[in-house]
Amino acid sequence: MLQRWERLTFAHWPFDPAVVGRLLPDGLRPDTYDGAAWVGLVPFFMDVATTGGRGAPWVSNFCETNVRTYVRDREGRPGIWFFSLDAARLGAVVVARTTYRLPYFWSSMRLVESAEEISYSCLRRGSGPRAVTSRVRIRIGEPYRPEELDERDHFLTARWMLFSAAGSRYRFARAWHEPWPLNRAQALSVDDQLVAAAGLPQPDGEPLVHYSPGVAVRIGRPERYRSKSS
Repeated sequence: MLQRWERLTFAHWPFDPAVVGRLLPDGLRPDTYDGAAWVGLVPFFMDVATTGGRGAPWVSNFCETNVRTYVRDREGRPGIWFFSLDAARLGAVVVARTTYRLPYFWSSMRLVESAEEISYSCLRRGSGPRAVTSRVRIRIGEPYRPEELDERDHFLTARWMLFSAAGSRYRFARAWHEPWPLNRAQALSVDDQLVAAAGLPQPDGEPLVHYSPGVAVRIGRPERYRSKSS
């Protein structure tokens, strides 16, 4: 698939690796930086096309928010583990669940932006009387120059593989894109229930925030490899 991820915010918090590790499947372990496992809340706007460059109205052009962490598999390869992904297109949810075995949820979502601020809202459909919601508002700062970005910035954003699992079947997929153009950013308000809904403790303190206007992305087909138990 060809995708464009744009108007994207990375909001990250450090967690105890043991807390994150208990939610991972066998064969994956937390990838840590400065002794912490990092959990990200990442809202953005998605544009999807086929390899021929054509969009499909039931899976294209929608808001998405994912809750993620960073892991390594048994071969030591780094990548992303998604605790959840909320999307505003039901067709995209169905395709991603059946093809990539990713934990997508159909949600009502909105993105509003001005010259210096952007806000995202998410209401997960069918989440019961206590609806799962997320609201994030940030102020966008100046772009980073490439030489200003440090090892932690790259650790949190430069990932080229995602992992998924369905029972004992494990999958991974590769992503290709240019390095993220990143801006400084400040969280003005974060009222989120998606992280806790994934089974994690409610984050404590202000998140570390980056903003990106976006990149064009190629996503490879899901690939399988056998776990130890299989």
